[in-house]
Amino acid sequence: MNSIASFSYGLAGAAFIVLAVLLLTRWRGRHGPMLAIAIVLTALWAGTISWENGYGRPWSVWTDTLEILRNAAWSIFMVLMLGNYRDPDSRLPFRLRPALLAAAVFYLVMLVATVVGRWDLMLDNGAGFMPNVGARVCMAVFGMLLVEQVYRNKTAQERWGIKFVCLGICAMFAYDFYMYSHTMLFHEVSADIWAARGVINALTVPLIGISVARSKSWTSPLALSRNVMFHSAALFGSAIYLLAMGSAGYYLKFFGGSWGAVMQVTFLFGALLLLAGVLFSGTFRSWLKVFISKHFYTYNYDYREEWMRFTRILSEHGPGLGDRAIQAVAALVESPGGVLWQRGESGQFEPVAQWQASPPSATEAPDSAFCQFLESTRWVVDLHEFAADPDKYEGLVLPGWLKVKAGRDWLVVPFMMHGKLFGFLVLQKSRSPVTLNWEVFDLLEIAGSQAASYLSQQDAANALMVARQFESFNRMSTFVVHDLKNLVSQLSLMNANAVKHRDNPEFQADMMETVSYSVQKMRLMLQKLSRSDATETPRALTVDQVVRQAVALKAAFEPRPELRVETAGLAIVADSERLERVVGHLIQNAIEATPKEGSVIITVGQRNDAVRIEIADTGEGMTEEFIRERLYKPFESTKSAGMGIGVFESREYITELGGTLDVFSTPTLGTTFTVILPLQQRAAMPVEQAA
Repeated sequence: MNSIASFSYGLAGAAFIVLAVLLLTRWRGRHGPMLAIAIVLTALWAGTISWENGYGRPWSVWTDTLEILRNAAWSIFMVLMLGNYRDPDSRLPFRLRPALLAAAVFYLVMLVATVVGRWDLMLDNGAGFMPNVGARVCMAVFGMLLVEQVYRNKTAQERWGIKFVCLGICAMFAYDFYMYSHTMLFHEVSADIWAARGVINALTVPLIGISVARSKSWTSPLALSRNVMFHSAALFGSAIYLLAMGSAGYYLKFFGGSWGAVMQVTFLFGALLLLAGVLFSGTFRSWLKVFISKHFYTYNYDYREEWMRFTRILSEHGPGLGDRAIQAVAALVESPGGVLWQRGESGQFEPVAQWQASPPSATEAPDSAFCQFLESTRWVVDLHEFAADPDKYEGLVLPGWLKVKAGRDWLVVPFMMHGKLFGFLVLQKSRSPVTLNWEVFDLLEIAGSQAASYLSQQDAANALMVARQFESFNRMSTFVVHDLKNLVSQLSLMNANAVKHRDNPEFQADMMETVSYSVQKMRLMLQKLSRSDATETPRALTVDQVVRQAVALKAAFEPRPELRVETAGLAIVADSERLERVVGHLIQNAIEATPKEGSVIITVGQRNDAVRIEIADTGEGMTEEFIRERLYKPFESTKSAGMGIGVFESREYITELGGTLDVFSTPTLGTTFTVILPLQQRAAMPVEQAA
């Protein structure tokens, strides 16, 4: 195994020597001297281990010393890549940040203990073995955390240049973590894992070389995100905790006698349960976030992350926008719950949503002193501060329902919309102490306004949906009234002419046909109103037959419409009743616009691959302005009793069939409506014609 280890570490040493030569010659000046120092120390470390294994000594104080120096060099190199490692206001040596100074002291203590005290891995049977191994695990964890920080805090363009060097350095530290963790578990160094370590380090050389060749500079200003700091702190704290608990468990087993193994297992299992409970504790997570914001950043919030999270929560699809608004605002101050108050239909402010809180059974008048204070000042009210010093909130009078709950409630956040109080949010006391300053108040105020805009948009959408439902109902009612008006008009005209033509057999026949048709139409309308699921049944029908029926129903009017069929048997696909109603509307309008001595002529023919229905009259005509601005506009009519939807409905249905409705009119001379419908086939319909 010694010869295998000698070859393995010799390969690693040779690979790092080649990389060092390239860096000092061809790639001279790239990435500063620290990278060259780290590579040279790694080559010396691997070469020394290879040489000592050739003489039968797997490790010594010198190899351990070089390993510590190697780890320190790579860690310093990663810190330099991070940048911003000094604090101008720090009183520590070299103005280093506390965490970096602690790491430097740790490496220095390890180096002194190894060189002076000969504290190396050869002490595998002594009391210093486990602390030595634990310290090496700490070095590996610290190195991996640095790699994570470097990679996470680079831009997408910068990551292209550093991803391979990060992968290579992380691989070295990760393998050390694996090897020493295995050593802690089994209380001895595995010869196989130790021997393979050299080859693993050699494999990282191409990765580092690729990154060096790709980019001449990797450094950039440090911009640590709060999420990275939070997760890194949690990971680092967990690692330290597990190391401490593992060491304590080892000594329990070592000094516990026959109960040692039981005590060790019980202690370690309990420690893991405690760690899981702490990591999943909302209070602990809130405390850690607040602690990091206070001690590592100038501002309390990462505004980009907070606003993205805030907007993402409010923009989620589905119901419960009020609950989501409470959660989004509460997360800004680590509040565990709250109640949202909003103006209801009665005009009073009432609780409309709650999240992990019980709303009071009360309402608040918009003109109350409490609401007027919120609307005029737009202040976020700290209830605990108000209880201690009411003079800071001059003019504020808390309502009775809020006074009772003042011990649990904490903040009142106004939701402003267009300068008016849209609602307000009552938040419960935070899980961990939060210092309320101008930054927190400003953020809560703007968050309240943003949440109010989302809630207002939802209210407007709901109101629009209701309005559209009423509009649909009113539109249907309008069409029904329009049809009834036409029927009443026909029956009224027939009744007026009955006295004059009651002895005329032809008039009597027309009268019976009109009455029968009117009854049939009213029956069909009642069926459609009573059956909301009734659908049209388009089918092939003969156009001249439909038009002929529509003309026949207007025979009692003056001037009497005249039908001219140029081409019979033209068929289209449509609903017979609706098409007859459309043509009937156009004929009725032509008759009403034409004096009795005038004429109304309906022509059915063919134009290319389409059916042409032309309704021409010699009536009053229309101006171009009227046709352009008012003719097709619903609910616009020049008639005193008109509904203004006949032409609108006609064009809508003709367009639905894939056709067009054109109009040509000259004032005082007349109007011509031309209906063009796609031709289905030119074939006689024996059944319909027989009908």
